Amino acid sequence: MSSFRQERTWEVKATNTAQRMVIHMPVLDNDLYFATSNAHKHRELRAILGVPLTRIDIDLPEIQALDVTDVVRAKAIQAYEQTGKVVLVEDTGLGFAAWNGLPGALMRWFLQTVGNEGLCRLMAGEANRAAVAKTAIGMFDGREVMVCHGEVQGTIAHQPAGDNGFGWDAIFQPEGQGRAEVKTFAEMTAEEKNHISSRRLAAEALRRRSHP
Repeated sequence: MSSFRQERTWEVKATNTAQRMVIHMPVLDNDLYFATSNAHKHRELRAILGVPLTRIDIDLPEIQALDVTDVVRAKAIQAYEQTGKVVLVEDTGLGFAAWNGLPGALMRWFLQTVGNEGLCRLMAGEANRAAVAKTAIGMFDGREVMVCHGEVQGTIAHQPAGDNGFGWDAIFQPEGQGRAEVKTFAEMTAEEKNHISSRRLAAEALRRRSHP
């Protein structure tokens, strides 16, 4: 396999505005694969895309980076080299404004060490509770790396709330809910979360690139 690799990106923000870029990628069909060891992510992405999505259960090594895009670039190439297939990979992070973007893509390690409760305790003295959830979905076809993005603004709850979802869903309150009582992702139904999540926006970018 050639060592020459190009990257093109396709981005969708929470405002649903984007600049179209010309890239090559397979149409979403019955041969779509998703390399992940996280069954929750597979279930959500399959529901959002609305097409058959075969899970390849491998735990890809993650480079230590703050930006989910950097992580996905590396994972896309690793997944292709391990499976011999063009497969989707994904990474989602949560950046706190008060911490200059941390934990970002490192959120997995924060959850494993201090958990959602510990993160809320660490944020207890912070007046600025703004945060942004970012998702990157990518693939590598042996020649090019393609990455799609989505992001949602929100705030960090003062304490975990809700029993649904997974990961940091219990501490993130997305903007734009239009209700007096703001919910965390974990207090929403799966349908409510999937309608407004950063994973949804990244998946929409993927769908649009597949069906221009």
